[in-house]
Amino acid sequence: MGWLNDDVALVTGANSGIGLAVVRRFLAEGAQGVGVLIRNAAQADSMYEEFGGKIVVTVGDVRSPEANAEAVDATLRKFGKLDTLVGNAGVWDHFAALRKFDGPTLKATFEEVFGVNVLGYMLAAHAAAPALRESRGSMIFTLSNASFYAGGGGPVYVASKHACVGLIKQLAYELAPDVRVNGVAPGGTVTPLKGPQSLGRENDRLSDIPGFADAVADAVPLGFIAQPEDHTGHYVLLASRTNSPATTAAILQSDGGWEIRGRPARRKAP
Repeated sequence: MGWLNDDVALVTGANSGIGLAVVRRFLAEGAQGVGVLIRNAAQADSMYEEFGGKIVVTVGDVRSPEANAEAVDATLRKFGKLDTLVGNAGVWDHFAALRKFDGPTLKATFEEVFGVNVLGYMLAAHAAAPALRESRGSMIFTLSNASFYAGGGGPVYVASKHACVGLIKQLAYELAPDVRVNGVAPGGTVTPLKGPQSLGRENDRLSDIPGFADAVADAVPLGFIAQPEDHTGHYVLLASRTNSPATTAAILQSDGGWEIRGRPARRKAP
């Protein structure tokens, strides 16, 4: 028994990192099943090997209206309802500074990053809204410490994540009272978040950057870099009708205390 007994969720970007951790946690909390939208067909088999009939996989690009609609339809066909949408697919710009772009590359990077990080969430919300209205369910979107503060990426990524704050608030406004809309904002996490193809970084993963883990741990007051599993309790809480029935337009920050970074020197034991 858990907080999500018999619930059904749909998670985008569910084949790795935070998305995969959310799928595991939702099922551990008693979810009946989870639909997943992933881009890499080769990873569908491994997900079925792990989860069996508790998931249904749709392969497609989150920037595609058809892929999002197909993922919702597949979830409804398999499990009969939809209680929670988790918009999670994302792309990171590897701190690409404005001065390092030429005009055409900046345009292409903007279109790719905003396409995945913002349009992808809008399309998922649009596809899932009718089913979620029927179930009086919820939407949860993965944000970032870069949704509130500078320094979590370059201007394209930071702007895209700031945009998602507005998206959550507007969707919460439009979909009330039938659907709750919230977000989780992780900080630096050991996750294989990839870069944009427009920058030639589509195979470069965030977690592979030399010194990244130590830099994050040193920067945040709590003194460690998170694992994907460290954030999943927030998704469970927000998805739970029992525990968050009055919560909408909220964003839970799970970033090690980024707002108060610059911790004082640690005292040595006497």
